Amino acid sequence: MGKYEKLANEIVKQVGGKENVASLTNCITRLRFKLKDESKANTDVLKETDGIVTVIQAGGQYQVVIGNHVPDVRSDVDAVLGVLEETEEAPTGSLFNRFVEMVSGIFQPILPALAGAGMIKGLAAIFSFALGANFQASPTYAVLNAMGDGLFMFLPIFIGYTAMKKFRGSPFLGMMIATAIVYPGFLDGSITAKFAEAGGLNFFGIPFSVPTAGYASSVMPIIAIAAFAAFLERQLKKIIPDMVKLFLVPFFTALIVIPIGFLVVGPVMNIAADLLGDGFIALQGFSPLLFGLLLGFSWQILVMFGLHWALIPFAIMATAQGEPTAILAAAGTASFAQTGAVGAVMLKTKDKRLRELAIPAFISGWFGVTEPAIYGISLPKKRPFWVSCVVASLGGGISLVLGQQVYQMGGLGVFSFPGYITYEGDITPAITFALIAAATVVVSFVATWLVGFEDGNVEQAMSHEEAKQAALGKQVVNTQDSLISAPLEGEVIPLVEAADPAFSSEALGKGAVIDPSIGEVYAPFDGVIETLFPSKHAIGLKSNQGVELLIHVGINTVELEGKHFEAFVSQGQEVKKGDLLLKFDIDAIKNAGYNVQVPIVVTNTKSYGNVLSTDTKRVGREDVLLTVIAE
Repeated sequence: MGKYEKLANEIVKQVGGKENVASLTNCITRLRFKLKDESKANTDVLKETDGIVTVIQAGGQYQVVIGNHVPDVRSDVDAVLGVLEETEEAPTGSLFNRFVEMVSGIFQPILPALAGAGMIKGLAAIFSFALGANFQASPTYAVLNAMGDGLFMFLPIFIGYTAMKKFRGSPFLGMMIATAIVYPGFLDGSITAKFAEAGGLNFFGIPFSVPTAGYASSVMPIIAIAAFAAFLERQLKKIIPDMVKLFLVPFFTALIVIPIGFLVVGPVMNIAADLLGDGFIALQGFSPLLFGLLLGFSWQILVMFGLHWALIPFAIMATAQGEPTAILAAAGTASFAQTGAVGAVMLKTKDKRLRELAIPAFISGWFGVTEPAIYGISLPKKRPFWVSCVVASLGGGISLVLGQQVYQMGGLGVFSFPGYITYEGDITPAITFALIAAATVVVSFVATWLVGFEDGNVEQAMSHEEAKQAALGKQVVNTQDSLISAPLEGEVIPLVEAADPAFSSEALGKGAVIDPSIGEVYAPFDGVIETLFPSKHAIGLKSNQGVELLIHVGINTVELEGKHFEAFVSQGQEVKKGDLLLKFDIDAIKNAGYNVQVPIVVTNTKSYGNVLSTDTKRVGREDVLLTVIAE
């Protein structure tokens, strides 16, 4: 629990307790509850509670307005609520996006364990190379081998849990179903051999077959089986009486699903997996260079949009079944190229703040964690990002031309090197890839240094009085008036007439509303992006003079979850006046039933004497919208 523990407990109590909360989300300023019974909430009490701006009931949501620190309050509220019972929601988005989201949800929870097991296998391979055949015959090697192979052998059990959870079924039932398809007698072939002379395997006379190694290390069969099991379980819950539902639902689900898995789903999905695997091999065989260049260049872009999850399962399937994969080898240089680019920015920039951001991003990049580097450094500066993509492309192409392959899933960055050790214990490919990675870092560093980037302003030194106030932990109040340009074109509406009470009450600060004529938002001053909500409907900026501005596109548009919005900046990015921040589709948002008013408020109004809005009825991007009067 954090510093808002007391407030969090009060909020949960006054919304009717945990048992009255169906779900909870948050946007940039408010907690958005879905309550089972809103009449149980004490709205008047919440409105008078310190730390709460107001309460709004709209659109089927019970909205508790907090302010800019809502993420911290949300964290403490989550701790009070604990795990909420999940509600069934219809999948949204395109078919491909839903597929990527599904795969991500299934594999993300087990990736750390997969990486750990892969690194243990890599460690065993290093010992085998260093100590020779005697070590491979030792019980120590046997234990290490079991530690590394165990997860991969019983991978369907892990996926049975995560897949059933993703498909809104009972996770432990998914594990139970998975244990049947990896039953030892099917893995070692003893059951198949036992009935071979009697005509082979059958279930009540219906023949079926099991792959030679069973379904150990397989991926696609259990995902399909779990999807069917979760669907069947939900249907059975609707028709089986409550008094016997606890044991009859899993009984009938398993009794129906497992045989169908052996008879139909397993064989069909194995064939599909083989075809997809053959397709990747054919593509790589057609031109390893082209495959490496394309995947190396696009990998960071795929990661940014989460689309890499469409490829990772194929790498997992291959390595889990004891087959090397070139997918990870082609993409493996991307993190090193990104690290080299950020290293150049770190050493070349004159901007103290940018350097402070770059140092930890550079360090984490060596270990394959590149999100801080991408979103905080290279992407906002543009040229370093594209340099890293080009260099990663060259690295991927060279890797595949040299025949590089990954033999076991491992860690990221430098921890991925053991994954290149062959099954025979040959360490040469790992050394080769380490050299390619090192070259990638150097080339990306040099190229970024030569190409350059738009550097920010050098941080100005604080005055003696500002430094004194900062040391005492006091708020520094700006002593100069500030003019805030309109961030978008449209009709000006007084803030008190905003369609959202959280804004019209001026509880979040003073400002104005624009009814937009063009769905484009531009930076109204030089400053930094302090907050960009994932749904892209709201953005918080801070000017170089200290004005904190919230631009909120639409009313309750957080519910669109980013649909009809496009962001051109990232959190922490420095911007210049006139830089494009957001685009949004006015007609599409209106057709979806939402008001497109854009409240624009100075959230640190209390630090100033006053905030005055223009008296003109319509503004363009270069017109002054707000005048912030110094105290």
